[in-house]
Amino acid sequence: MEGYGVDEAVIALKLKDASNWWHDINESTLWQDRIFHILAALYGLVAAVALVQLIRIQLRVPEYGWTTQKVFHFLNFLVNGVRGFVFVFRRDVQNLHPEIVQHILLDMPSLAFFTTYALLVLFWAEIYYQARAVSTDGLRPSFFTINAVVYTIQIGMWLILWWKYIPVLVVLSKVFFAGVSLFAALGFLLYGGRLFLMLQRFPVESKGRRKKLQEVGYVTTICFLCFLVRCIMMCFNAFDKAADLDVLNHPVLNLIYYLLVEILPSSLVLFILRKLPPKRGITQYHPIR
Repeated sequence: MEGYGVDEAVIALKLKDASNWWHDINESTLWQDRIFHILAALYGLVAAVALVQLIRIQLRVPEYGWTTQKVFHFLNFLVNGVRGFVFVFRRDVQNLHPEIVQHILLDMPSLAFFTTYALLVLFWAEIYYQARAVSTDGLRPSFFTINAVVYTIQIGMWLILWWKYIPVLVVLSKVFFAGVSLFAALGFLLYGGRLFLMLQRFPVESKGRRKKLQEVGYVTTICFLCFLVRCIMMCFNAFDKAADLDVLNHPVLNLIYYLLVEILPSSLVLFILRKLPPKRGITQYHPIR
């Protein structure tokens, strides 16, 4: 019995030390700046990779305009570049007034991230319906309409908060974005899953079938989990002060969150989709008109 008591005391002491470690880092100005600068560097690296890939695609197929692939990489560069810039000046951002300016700078890249990966869902939906000889005329208008509605609602809430700060509306804004993230996750599950199952039915000897199957499967899984985790975390962020991401004294939580929902997924997707398009005779290379 005495042995059990000693073991419990040791475990309690270790848990207390772990809690103190977490608290010490969160309250340390030095560690806050270090973690935010690490995030800035990681975002800068992802932005640079996206830009290099965009340049490579342009050099490979200069005769094409703004294709879906080019827009996707450009948006990745833009989102990660802006996010990295915000984290470089994270402490200054926290001191901006009115407070709504802070929310705009921290949340706008998240909206752009949604648009970036919704574009990938659009591309897959077009491929899926074209392969089934179904009209895709309504897909692009739907894509632009959905994005317009999302941005209009979010900007509307920001304008109200700018006019009068209402704490309940801040919570509602976070819940709204959790819903948007869930919508994106379901979009990947629906069209990524459909495309994956369709590719599975192709003849085994089909050229590039296995590689394309793996590509769609990996990207669907990564993006579905990414947006699902974001949805769950945004719900905690809305209702639990301990999970607040918009403050300086939660740097470890920020590091874990942004690694899981933006940096790691973006890095993996850019790596998986690194293959350059053929120079001529493209049948699945869709320019945005």
